[in-house]
Amino acid sequence: MPSASANYRTLLRTSGAAAFFLPSAVGRLGIAMTGIGILWLVHARTGSYAAAGLVTGGFAVADAVAGPQIGRLVDRFGQTRVLPCALGAHAGAVALLLAGVVPDLVAGVLVGATLPQLSALSAARWSALLSGERAAALPTAFALEALANGVSYLAGPALVSVLGAAGYPGAGVLLAAALVVGGGLALAAQRRTIPPLTGRAERRHAGRALLRSVFLRQVALGLALGVFFGAMQVSVTAYAVGRGTPDAAALLYFAFNCTNLVGGWAYGAWRHGGSPRRRQAAAAACLALASLPLTLLDAPLAVGVTLAVAGLVVPVLLILSSVLIESSVPRAVLTQAFTWGNSANAAGTAGAAAVAGRVVDAVGAHGGFGVAAGAAVVMTVLALGGLRGSSQGVPKSSAPTEITEPNPPATQRDSSTNRKAP
Repeated sequence: MPSASANYRTLLRTSGAAAFFLPSAVGRLGIAMTGIGILWLVHARTGSYAAAGLVTGGFAVADAVAGPQIGRLVDRFGQTRVLPCALGAHAGAVALLLAGVVPDLVAGVLVGATLPQLSALSAARWSALLSGERAAALPTAFALEALANGVSYLAGPALVSVLGAAGYPGAGVLLAAALVVGGGLALAAQRRTIPPLTGRAERRHAGRALLRSVFLRQVALGLALGVFFGAMQVSVTAYAVGRGTPDAAALLYFAFNCTNLVGGWAYGAWRHGGSPRRRQAAAAACLALASLPLTLLDAPLAVGVTLAVAGLVVPVLLILSSVLIESSVPRAVLTQAFTWGNSANAAGTAGAAAVAGRVVDAVGAHGGFGVAAGAAVVMTVLALGGLRGSSQGVPKSSAPTEITEPNPPATQRDSSTNRKAP
């Protein structure tokens, strides 16, 4: 443990790293609070969970659709110019929602459409900061990002729920917006670590990388992982309620989320070696093997242990997906690429909740776990397909060199893509 903590401390001591990571961590806590805050606010205003769910769903869809477009603007004009504008628009949208001067659904969509993906902006900065010989530290950096996201989605919804239960349903949305805007502005002020901009011709050429199979496979994996998340959320709740112990759902979620944090922390501290694609395929296979027993198990202890094992693997997939996205697209479209990954994950989560709900209604909680296990199997197939594609080779002009740790090959800058080239 001391050694692992030292690795993270060393990473944050890299010049400029803590200055941009900490504000982004504050902002993403607000992002994690926004959706559940809207749910509390609209339900308190209307007394209807259906209405609250509709507005929250509109927020999530708008966030997933608009996120890559904001990322595209960031790649073109830079974080310093785009981020303050997006944050100002977000603050205005939240004000409209709180004031109730427009329909809640319209306001919710505007809140989602103006919410910047601070995790993608932070990941792009890590990529620029840890280039060349320091690229071996990227998996640890992305593990730190995964830890920040995990803590945010543990603490954020709980904090909003406490405020809502105390009789302040609007306070969660207001606090979330303050964290997003404050953290985002502090991030934009860190000019030293802003990724360099590229020319129009380079961006046009680089944009083709977003259509290549190596990148689209990672987006598809993110979508499948979102399906896994969404199905698990519904299925765990249905399992606990079906046994007549609804309070057990919180304990099961706790087991899954805690091991999620442990898995991300441990992987980031590990001395990596070999191909990230092989590790991704192995992690996806492990997740599938860990999830399949949930379709049969009924004892609460067995279900809890299985969820805990699955939770260890999930952050590894998230970290490796970030590593492979970073190595598969030119820097000119890197922010956009990261936001596409986030959007795919969010879309999968939202869609799976509805699908798994129907399956649970038809065949019970084990059917919902089957949807999650099926998503893990799909991830395994996609990851194995990536191994086959990598064995066939990729033209040098089509994509950057894949990162291997701990001894990456010596790199140089390719002026046509501003990325690492052999």
